[in-house]
Amino acid sequence: MDNKILIVDDEESICEILKYNLELEGYSVTISSSAVNALQLNLQSFSLIILDIMMKDMDGYEFALRIKNDPRTEFMPIIFCSALSSEDSRVKGLNIGGDDYIVKPFRIREVMARVRSLLRRTQMVKSHESQNNAPTEDPDIHFKGLSINMKNKLCFIDEQPIKLTKTEFELLVFFLSNPNCIYTRKEIITNIWGRNDEVTERAIDTNITRLRKKIGEYGSYLITRLGYGYGFEEVSSK
Repeated sequence: MDNKILIVDDEESICEILKYNLELEGYSVTISSSAVNALQLNLQSFSLIILDIMMKDMDGYEFALRIKNDPRTEFMPIIFCSALSSEDSRVKGLNIGGDDYIVKPFRIREVMARVRSLLRRTQMVKSHESQNNAPTEDPDIHFKGLSINMKNKLCFIDEQPIKLTKTEFELLVFFLSNPNCIYTRKEIITNIWGRNDEVTERAIDTNITRLRKKIGEYGSYLITRLGYGYGFEEVSSK
Protein backbone atom coordinates (compact mmCIF):
# COMPACT_ATOMS: atom_id res chain seq x y z
CA MET A 1 0.00 0.00 0.00
CA ASP A 2 1.61 3.26 -1.11
CA ASN A 3 -0.80 5.76 0.49
CA LYS A 4 0.99 8.45 2.47
CA ILE A 5 -0.97 10.20 5.21
CA LEU A 6 -0.09 13.51 6.86
CA ILE A 7 -1.33 14.20 10.40
CA VAL A 8 -1.31 17.89 11.38
CA ASP A 9 -2.08 18.14 15.10
CA ASP A 10 -0.29 19.64 18.11
CA GLU A 11 -1.56 16.96 20.52
CA GLU A 12 1.28 14.44 20.71
CA SER A 13 -0.82 11.66 22.22
CA ILE A 14 -3.44 11.92 19.45
CA CYS A 15 -0.74 11.86 16.78
CA GLU A 16 0.91 8.77 18.23
CA ILE A 17 -2.38 6.86 18.50
CA LEU A 18 -3.28 7.69 14.90
CA LYS A 19 0.21 6.96 13.59
CA TYR A 20 0.42 3.59 15.34
CA ASN A 21 -2.95 2.38 14.03
CA LEU A 22 -2.51 3.76 10.52
CA GLU A 23 0.90 2.12 10.19
CA LEU A 24 -0.62 -1.18 11.35
CA GLU A 25 -2.84 -0.97 8.27
CA GLY A 26 0.16 -0.37 6.04
CA TYR A 27 -0.01 3.38 5.55
CA SER A 28 3.08 5.60 5.56
CA VAL A 29 2.51 8.34 8.14
CA THR A 30 4.12 11.76 8.66
CA ILE A 31 3.33 13.93 11.69
CA SER A 32 3.55 17.70 11.94
CA SER A 33 2.69 19.50 15.18
CA SER A 34 2.52 22.84 13.38
CA ALA A 35 0.34 23.88 10.43
CA VAL A 36 2.97 26.45 9.44
CA ASN A 37 5.66 23.77 9.31
CA ALA A 38 3.35 21.41 7.45
CA LEU A 39 3.05 23.95 4.64
CA GLN A 40 6.77 23.52 4.02
CA LEU A 41 6.35 19.82 3.23
CA ASN A 42 5.83 18.35 -0.21
CA LEU A 43 2.06 18.20 0.25
CA GLN A 44 1.47 16.82 -3.23
CA SER A 45 3.15 13.59 -2.17
CA PHE A 46 0.41 12.77 0.35
CA SER A 47 -2.81 10.88 -0.34
CA LEU A 48 -4.73 12.28 2.64
CA ILE A 49 -4.42 14.86 5.43
CA ILE A 50 -5.89 14.40 8.93
CA LEU A 51 -6.16 17.91 10.32
CA ASP A 52 -6.77 19.38 13.76
CA ILE A 53 -8.40 22.82 14.00
CA MET A 54 -7.27 24.43 17.26
CA MET A 55 -3.53 24.94 16.89
CA LYS A 56 -1.36 27.81 18.11
CA ASP A 57 0.47 29.20 15.09
CA MET A 58 -2.21 28.63 12.43
CA ASP A 59 -5.56 26.95 12.88
CA GLY A 60 -6.78 24.07 10.72
CA TYR A 61 -9.31 26.18 8.87
CA GLU A 62 -6.62 28.53 7.60
CA PHE A 63 -4.36 25.62 6.69
CA ALA A 64 -7.18 23.94 4.73
CA LEU A 65 -7.97 27.19 2.91
CA ARG A 66 -4.36 27.47 1.77
CA ILE A 67 -4.44 23.86 0.56
CA LYS A 68 -7.66 24.42 -1.36
CA ASN A 69 -6.46 27.70 -2.89
CA ASP A 70 -3.32 26.09 -4.30
CA PRO A 71 -3.96 24.47 -7.73
CA ARG A 72 -1.39 21.79 -6.91
CA THR A 73 -3.31 20.58 -3.84
CA GLU A 74 -6.87 21.87 -4.23
CA PHE A 75 -8.24 18.33 -4.56
CA MET A 76 -6.28 16.91 -1.63
CA PRO A 77 -8.62 14.84 0.60
CA ILE A 78 -8.88 16.30 4.11
CA ILE A 79 -10.40 14.82 7.26
CA PHE A 80 -10.88 17.37 10.04
CA CYS A 81 -10.30 15.84 13.48
CA SER A 82 -11.20 18.28 16.24
CA ALA A 83 -12.67 18.69 19.73
CA LEU A 84 -14.98 21.35 18.25
CA SER A 85 -18.28 19.50 18.07
CA SER A 86 -20.81 22.21 17.17
CA GLU A 87 -22.75 22.06 13.93
CA ASP A 88 -21.27 25.42 12.89
CA SER A 89 -17.73 24.04 13.27
CA ARG A 90 -18.52 20.97 11.17
CA VAL A 91 -20.31 23.01 8.51
CA LYS A 92 -17.41 25.47 8.32
CA GLY A 93 -14.90 22.64 7.86
CA LEU A 94 -16.94 20.95 5.15
CA ASN A 95 -17.63 24.25 3.38
CA ILE A 96 -13.91 24.99 3.21
CA GLY A 97 -13.51 21.73 1.35
CA GLY A 98 -13.06 19.08 4.02
CA ASP A 99 -14.21 15.63 2.96
CA ASP A 100 -15.05 14.41 6.46
CA TYR A 101 -15.19 15.66 10.05
CA ILE A 102 -14.42 13.55 13.13
CA VAL A 103 -15.06 14.80 16.65
CA LYS A 104 -12.60 14.11 19.47
CA PRO A 105 -12.57 11.97 21.52
CA PHE A 106 -12.96 9.45 18.73
CA ARG A 107 -13.11 5.69 18.38
CA ILE A 108 -10.04 4.54 16.52
CA ARG A 109 -11.94 1.87 14.56
CA GLU A 110 -14.27 4.55 13.21
CA VAL A 111 -11.32 6.73 12.18
CA MET A 112 -9.71 3.81 10.35
CA ALA A 113 -12.98 3.03 8.57
CA ARG A 114 -13.37 6.63 7.43
CA VAL A 115 -9.78 6.80 6.21
CA ARG A 116 -10.26 3.60 4.20
CA SER A 117 -13.56 4.84 2.79
CA LEU A 118 -12.19 8.22 1.69
CA LEU A 119 -9.05 6.73 0.13
CA ARG A 120 -11.14 4.12 -1.64
CA ARG A 121 -13.37 6.82 -3.15
CA THR A 122 -10.32 8.86 -4.18
CA GLN A 123 -8.70 5.84 -5.83
CA MET A 124 -11.92 5.01 -7.69
CA VAL A 125 -12.00 8.53 -9.15
CA LYS A 126 -8.35 8.29 -10.21
CA SER A 127 -8.96 4.88 -11.75
CA HIS A 128 -11.92 6.20 -13.69
CA GLU A 129 -9.87 9.13 -14.95
CA SER A 130 -6.99 6.88 -16.05
CA GLN A 131 -9.43 4.81 -18.10
CA ASN A 132 -10.67 7.92 -19.86
CA ASN A 133 -7.44 9.62 -20.84
CA ALA A 134 -8.00 9.40 -24.59
CA PRO A 135 -9.39 12.68 -25.99
CA THR A 136 -12.27 10.87 -27.64
CA GLU A 137 -13.29 9.48 -24.26
CA ASP A 138 -12.92 12.67 -22.25
CA PRO A 139 -16.04 12.69 -20.01
CA ASP A 140 -16.53 16.46 -20.11
CA ILE A 141 -19.98 17.80 -19.18
CA HIS A 142 -21.64 20.65 -21.07
CA PHE A 143 -24.83 22.63 -20.58
CA LYS A 144 -25.17 25.66 -22.86
CA GLY A 145 -22.23 27.93 -21.94
CA LEU A 146 -21.49 25.99 -18.75
CA SER A 147 -18.83 23.29 -19.08
CA ILE A 148 -16.90 21.00 -16.79
CA ASN A 149 -13.52 19.48 -17.58
CA MET A 150 -13.53 16.28 -15.56
CA LYS A 151 -9.88 15.43 -16.18
CA ASN A 152 -8.58 18.71 -14.78
CA LYS A 153 -11.48 19.32 -12.37
CA LEU A 154 -12.24 22.74 -13.84
CA CYS A 155 -15.48 24.61 -14.45
CA PHE A 156 -16.03 27.24 -17.15
CA ILE A 157 -18.78 29.67 -18.07
CA ASP A 158 -18.44 30.93 -21.64
CA GLU A 159 -14.85 29.63 -21.55
CA GLN A 160 -14.02 31.71 -18.46
CA PRO A 161 -12.82 29.66 -15.47
CA ILE A 162 -15.01 29.62 -12.34
CA LYS A 163 -13.32 28.75 -9.04
CA LEU A 164 -15.27 26.15 -7.08
CA THR A 165 -14.43 24.27 -3.92
CA LYS A 166 -14.16 20.47 -4.16
CA THR A 167 -17.63 20.07 -2.65
CA GLU A 168 -19.19 22.67 -4.97
CA PHE A 169 -17.54 21.02 -7.96
CA GLU A 170 -18.79 17.56 -7.02
CA LEU A 171 -22.31 18.90 -6.39
CA LEU A 172 -22.38 20.55 -9.81
CA VAL A 173 -21.11 17.40 -11.52
CA PHE A 174 -23.75 15.35 -9.70
CA PHE A 175 -26.63 17.63 -10.71
CA LEU A 176 -25.50 18.08 -14.32
CA SER A 177 -25.05 14.32 -14.66
CA ASN A 178 -28.57 13.72 -13.31
CA PRO A 179 -30.76 16.50 -14.77
CA ASN A 180 -34.50 16.82 -14.28
CA CYS A 181 -34.49 14.75 -11.09
CA ILE A 182 -35.16 15.92 -7.54
CA TYR A 183 -32.92 14.55 -4.78
CA THR A 184 -33.43 14.79 -1.04
CA ARG A 185 -30.64 16.20 1.06
CA LYS A 186 -29.91 12.72 2.42
CA GLU A 187 -29.64 11.32 -1.11
CA ILE A 188 -27.24 14.13 -2.03
CA ILE A 189 -25.09 13.44 1.04
CA THR A 190 -24.96 9.73 0.18
CA ASN A 191 -23.96 10.41 -3.44
CA ILE A 192 -21.29 13.01 -2.60
CA TRP A 193 -19.90 11.82 0.75
CA GLY A 194 -21.20 8.27 1.08
CA ARG A 195 -22.67 7.24 4.43
CA ASN A 196 -21.46 10.09 6.64
CA ASP A 197 -23.33 11.13 9.77
CA GLU A 198 -21.14 14.20 10.26
CA VAL A 199 -22.40 15.94 7.10
CA THR A 200 -25.52 17.90 8.00
CA GLU A 201 -28.42 18.89 5.78
CA ARG A 202 -27.55 22.50 6.55
CA ALA A 203 -24.16 21.95 4.91
CA ILE A 204 -25.96 20.95 1.71
CA ASP A 205 -28.10 24.10 1.80
CA THR A 206 -25.05 26.31 2.36
CA ASN A 207 -23.01 24.74 -0.44
CA ILE A 208 -25.87 24.91 -2.95
CA THR A 209 -26.52 28.57 -2.09
CA ARG A 210 -22.84 29.36 -2.72
CA LEU A 211 -22.80 27.27 -5.89
CA ARG A 212 -25.82 29.14 -7.30
CA LYS A 213 -24.03 32.46 -6.83
CA LYS A 214 -20.82 31.25 -8.44
CA ILE A 215 -22.45 29.89 -11.60
CA GLY A 216 -24.33 33.15 -12.24
CA GLU A 217 -27.23 32.88 -14.68
CA TYR A 218 -27.08 29.09 -14.48
CA GLY A 219 -27.96 29.25 -10.79
CA SER A 220 -31.63 29.55 -11.78
CA TYR A 221 -31.50 26.02 -13.22
CA LEU A 222 -30.47 24.65 -9.82
CA ILE A 223 -33.89 24.51 -8.22
CA THR A 224 -35.33 23.90 -4.77
CA ARG A 225 -38.46 21.77 -4.53
CA LEU A 226 -39.90 22.69 -1.14
CA GLY A 227 -40.47 19.67 1.05
CA TYR A 228 -38.43 17.42 -1.25
CA GLY A 229 -34.95 18.68 -2.10
CA TYR A 230 -32.85 19.95 -5.00
CA GLY A 231 -32.39 19.28 -8.68
CA PHE A 232 -31.05 20.67 -11.95
CA GLU A 233 -33.81 21.41 -14.45
CA GLU A 234 -32.88 22.07 -18.07
CA VAL A 235 -35.53 24.79 -18.24
CA SER A 236 -34.70 27.84 -16.14
CA SER A 237 -36.98 28.59 -13.20
CA LYS A 238 -36.88 32.30 -14.08
